[in-house]
Amino acid sequence: MGADVSAPDSGGHKKGPGVKKQARKDTKVDMTPMVDLGFLLITFFIFTTTMSTPKAFKLNVPDDSAKEEEQNQAKASGAFTVLLGKDNHIYYYEGQLAEDGSNFKSSNFKDIRAELLRKKASTPEKDLVIIIKPNDNSVYKNVVDMLDEMQITDIKRYAIVDIFPVEVDLISLTEGTSPPAAPAGGK
Repeated sequence: MGADVSAPDSGGHKKGPGVKKQARKDTKVDMTPMVDLGFLLITFFIFTTTMSTPKAFKLNVPDDSAKEEEQNQAKASGAFTVLLGKDNHIYYYEGQLAEDGSNFKSSNFKDIRAELLRKKASTPEKDLVIIIKPNDNSVYKNVVDMLDEMQITDIKRYAIVDIFPVEVDLISLTEGTSPPAAPAGGK
């Protein structure tokens, strides 16, 4: 099994009257070795290339062995709560929400990074925790954008939790809309 190339043999014959012309043979090339080489190269490149790895967030989850009361505790001075409203509006407050809502502030995705960096600079890293609370009127993209902000600002501790009815009422008052009806079951 090898490459076979046949060419007509001129043999030094002279052309002229009375000289018979020899029948020409067609040139034939055996492609079997070329196909073998092609498959070997394809196999080589398939085995030597690396597959692209998916990029995802690395989430640090709490230790299951700790008591539940200890897992949910955060210093009020280090807490920064971000509430996601409709039409890309962001509301936030530091620490615990004041009874009169005086520390409840409004922002947007353009300015929230400055507030996060300010809070990060003024709070020890072990005490800082960002609490992200999406509203029923917020969109999934806003949650992803806030998670991106956590990565950009290099904030290690954050959580996505359910929004409280008091916070929903404050957002509704700020946006000038009526709060959604409470679900049956009393949550």
